[in-house]
Amino acid sequence: TSMRYNRLYKDNNFLTPTTYTQELSEYAEGLKYEDLPPEVVERAKMIMLQTVGAALAAKGTPIYDRIMKMAREANGGSGGDTTVWGAGEKLAAVNAALVLGTATDALDWEDCSWTGHPSAGIIPCAWLAAEERHKSGKDLITAIVTGYEVYQRIAMAVQPSDERWKKKGWGLTSWQIFGCIQPVAKLYGFDARKINQAIGMGCECSTLPVAYHATTMSDFYHYEHGYRARDGFVIAKAVEKGIHNQRDALDEPRCYTGVICGDDGSNGSGETTIRSGEADLTWLTRDLGKRYLIMETLLKHWPANMWVQTPVELIKDMSERHGFGAGDIEEIVVDPPVKGRMWAPDEGFTSVTHAQFSIPFVIASWLRDPNPGAHWYTAEKMKDPKTIALAKRVKFGDSPEESPMSSFKMFREERGYPMKTVTVTLKDGTRYEGKMDCHPGHPKNMMSREEFSNRFRVQAAPALGDKELEKALEVLCNIESVEDISALAGLLG
Repeated sequence: TSMRYNRLYKDNNFLTPTTYTQELSEYAEGLKYEDLPPEVVERAKMIMLQTVGAALAAKGTPIYDRIMKMAREANGGSGGDTTVWGAGEKLAAVNAALVLGTATDALDWEDCSWTGHPSAGIIPCAWLAAEERHKSGKDLITAIVTGYEVYQRIAMAVQPSDERWKKKGWGLTSWQIFGCIQPVAKLYGFDARKINQAIGMGCECSTLPVAYHATTMSDFYHYEHGYRARDGFVIAKAVEKGIHNQRDALDEPRCYTGVICGDDGSNGSGETTIRSGEADLTWLTRDLGKRYLIMETLLKHWPANMWVQTPVELIKDMSERHGFGAGDIEEIVVDPPVKGRMWAPDEGFTSVTHAQFSIPFVIASWLRDPNPGAHWYTAEKMKDPKTIALAKRVKFGDSPEESPMSSFKMFREERGYPMKTVTVTLKDGTRYEGKMDCHPGHPKNMMSREEFSNRFRVQAAPALGDKELEKALEVLCNIESVEDISALAGLLG
């Protein structure tokens, strides 16, 4: 039984076993499309639309082209059961997942939960598994929701303390693997025992949360999402072929929660605590089936880091309302500024990630070209003297810098968002001020289907012609009517 594997010993004292992994697995196995509230189905579809659009927007970028070459080489050339969005090329699912996981995150234009970018794994893996196994649109939606509910609870259970993330980093691509495993497991028809095994394999294959890319601003950050998507398929296929003795890993602190969060799980009294070091294990089954965490996910309006969104939105609103442009700007003040998001180096930006994390650069990019997309992040644009000069006009406000992690706490615990004030001074001395907390795409200010559709039109334009784009939009918004996802092989380029 599940309980047998959870017996822990410390100083010869029996520690009360838990059954979190099995409970979570049974929930995942049992979830049905008919269980889902209409608003949850709609949110899953809009997240899918946004995520597919983000991947299509990356077509032709160096990141997309490189990962496509890597996957094709790993595949031994073209051929397979699944289709790479934007390329129209068939590859084996494991290699297509490598491409689409990377492409989805390449422009940082997908979702952002309290813990990372689950859609970069959940959406490609769910779609590819549905295509590979000839599943329906309803099956696809159910797998997406299951992926979010399982991923977010595991990710929350192992969130580090402030001190730990300062010393070790915040490993959002560490727990990303669970969002990649679960939709494949669901669409492969795994029972709870096999889902439990797959989660255990994810624990073994999860990277440690060092987040080196956050220090170096390396574009490897984007490739990591593709690696996790690939691994989600590899793990699911291994379980399907037969793996034993890998169950209940979330209940054994030495296996995952304790390694990530740094404790043996004991409170010294012979009882297992609900908190393994910094891990809060109660998150693993909290409000399952009652509180859909997919509804608390943020969708980005712009191809940029999460904390860049609100200042850019304010600049857009003020510019459109008052009619000023890039050439009119004397100074822009962001208050409070965000730590690690206010850089504008004289020599320009060294990577796409470096630029995506810069409030000044993205503001300058919008002012010079209000049509967002991959063209903001070409090597030439990231070092363009005019764009850099405009970015350097974006200044710190007087308030202390806000930490991204403290803002995540606010997003998670209060379900709100930091209030930002942006003050624009024009060369003629005119001043405008705007304030905003929850920008479009925040759960408290979610975009409408029409707004998502318009954003998809912008995102997908590099990959699809006008007629193809509208057809794709129609199908994606009504995906529950599709009987076999494999029939859509040519839909997305």
